[in-house]
Amino acid sequence: MAGKPTSFDIAELAGVSQPTVSRALRGSPSVSEATRHRVQEIARQLNYKVDKNASNLRSRHSNTLALLLFEDPTPDDSMINPFFLAMLGSITRATARRGYDLLVSFQQLSSDWHTDYEDSRKADGLILLGYGDYRDYQERHARLVEQGTHFVRWGSEEPGHPEVVVGSDNRAGGHAVTQHLIGLGRRRIGFIGEIGIGSPEFRARYDGYCDALREAGLEPAAQYPAHNAEEDGNVAARNFLEQGVGLDAIVCASDMIAIGAMRALQKAGLKVPDDVALTGFDDILAASFANPPLTTVVQDVRAAGELLVSKLHDLIHKGQSVSEVIPTRLVVRQSSGAG
Repeated sequence: MAGKPTSFDIAELAGVSQPTVSRALRGSPSVSEATRHRVQEIARQLNYKVDKNASNLRSRHSNTLALLLFEDPTPDDSMINPFFLAMLGSITRATARRGYDLLVSFQQLSSDWHTDYEDSRKADGLILLGYGDYRDYQERHARLVEQGTHFVRWGSEEPGHPEVVVGSDNRAGGHAVTQHLIGLGRRRIGFIGEIGIGSPEFRARYDGYCDALREAGLEPAAQYPAHNAEEDGNVAARNFLEQGVGLDAIVCASDMIAIGAMRALQKAGLKVPDDVALTGFDDILAASFANPPLTTVVQDVRAAGELLVSKLHDLIHKGQSVSEVIPTRLVVRQSSGAG
């Protein structure tokens, strides 16, 4: 081998990535014992010496944060949930105020590149946004915690998972919007949205819906699973109609679901809200432009962006932070039949 050996030479011989070599040589617990021993043995054979100056340089802050988005099905080609587009502006402003640059990319389930993000010094920490199946990410989040990566996640706190989370009070939001419908005299109220363990935010909204019904002496009329997509809402509403459930209101777990459900109801000749009242969750821009405008639950994207950045800043510079829940607010428009 010509010249001074590098970590890339070790990576090639060991059959691993260069960031894995870096983690193995510093004893990171994110690398298996077998891989660590293989890397260390190859380094010894090559008489590889860690460049202390380069190591010190890598230990400095890059003054950059990385925002990783989950790809969501959307009517356009953006593949970004409109709710997160609104939050992106708040995060960008918050990072700028703290003197950070911001890298934006998609989370990828097919690779470990986000695990290497901080190790390669692309960013000092990560902000994770997304509504995907939480079970797909649990192991990756645990690995980020194990290797000491600085990251915060938007969503809901889950028992046994120590990462710092910022999220909305989804249960209170689901309760408020259902209570609003009950107050308007609706009694056969259905719910559209996933409620399994992979969708903890939607599940919390469903729990709030059930709480409000139970307090009023009512039972859930029907529930149909749907991911955060207009087409899912459309299919769910058609299913209710085909089964003849006979609902007078539907609580949807998101605005995108509600907009799709509205389209299905109107195509079937039903009037919203006269025949079926409809509500959403998120207050995306399209909610106020729907016909009729959509009653929904506001998640405070300004506060969300500020908190995600400030808590990540605390993790980077203080080594600790705490999770936080943001209050929600009901916005009443014509789709629920009020006013």
